[in-house]
Amino acid sequence: MSANHLPLVLHTDVSERGTLRGHVAKANPLWNNFGASVEVLAVFQGPHHFISPAWYPSKKEHGKVVPTWNYAVVHAYGPMSVFDDADWLFEHLQALTSQQEVNRDYPWAVTDAPADYLVKQLKGIVGFEFPITRIEGK
Repeated sequence: MSANHLPLVLHTDVSERGTLRGHVAKANPLWNNFGASVEVLAVFQGPHHFISPAWYPSKKEHGKVVPTWNYAVVHAYGPMSVFDDADWLFEHLQALTSQQEVNRDYPWAVTDAPADYLVKQLKGIVGFEFPITRIEGK
């Protein structure tokens, strides 16, 4: 079992619940563990915070309170597929970059880099995707 923090792009038009796509360096052994029979988990953490017992009116009434932690999280599960195709990787990197650069005054695009440089960089990564088959939220 392994856990990694990776950027993902949700494609809502690919499967019923959407499909998550990402990539890792070929040097990262994580992708060697992927296969259609392997269910993966993506964790999306939202806001979270300590909740003091002092916030509860019952503290003054009977004192039977303890601290807690409030949080929002989504767990997305699905079977993993791996892609080493340059066209697939290029399309994925364009989607990821567009998602991350959208709010910048002068967004960078993958095509801003020299084509021969991109070809070399694409050889160093592997893409993956998984259709979301199950979602749990708290």
